[in-house]
Amino acid sequence: MHEFNFSGVPGALPALWAGMIITLQITALAIVFGIVWGTILAVIRLSGVRSLASFSKAYVTLFRSIPLVMVLLWFYLLVPEVLQSLLHVPPTTDIRLVSAMVAFSLFEAAYYSEIIRAGIQAVPRGQVSASFALGMTYAQAMRLIILPQAFRAMVPLLLTQAIVLFQDTSLVYVIGVGDFFRTATNIGDRDGTNVEMILVAGLGYFVICLIASNLVKALQKKVAR
Repeated sequence: MHEFNFSGVPGALPALWAGMIITLQITALAIVFGIVWGTILAVIRLSGVRSLASFSKAYVTLFRSIPLVMVLLWFYLLVPEVLQSLLHVPPTTDIRLVSAMVAFSLFEAAYYSEIIRAGIQAVPRGQVSASFALGMTYAQAMRLIILPQAFRAMVPLLLTQAIVLFQDTSLVYVIGVGDFFRTATNIGDRDGTNVEMILVAGLGYFVICLIASNLVKALQKKVAR
């Protein structure tokens, strides 16, 4: 029977916190970019312009049909070449971290797009008609009338997807990014406490997700009033 030894956990906390910072950075960037790009994808898909709608649909279908870990590996192989050849990125840049951020941002945009598209379609069509009657363009109607209403109703769903995204960031382990989970396993390998450090990492994810889930539930109640 395995004898647990958590004596090394206090000394590992600074390294674990540094790993958590990287996890939160990936999460935050993917949320912001994912929502912005996802909104654009949703809007052009509903624009009625066939070429744009087809592009948006193909993009969403592609990324929603491919496992995230495969997307991470693809971008890990492709992004370094693009960054170094086009942008002349300094060699000191952590290409693995940049690759992970790009992959998560583009991948999550597909999921955010579907949430936002459903939110837009939930707004009564009369709002759109009224906007056009006032002389607004499609872009103006979306920006000033439709999206503000849609986002108010979508916030809980967007935050729930953010929690899923936070959990999924542990997959950057496969490309060697020193995130929270990777740091925990590295410490476990070094000290011979793999089981203990994986349990600690799991507890960290659990606590953060539990707090975030409770905040989402509270927000849902507030929005429902």
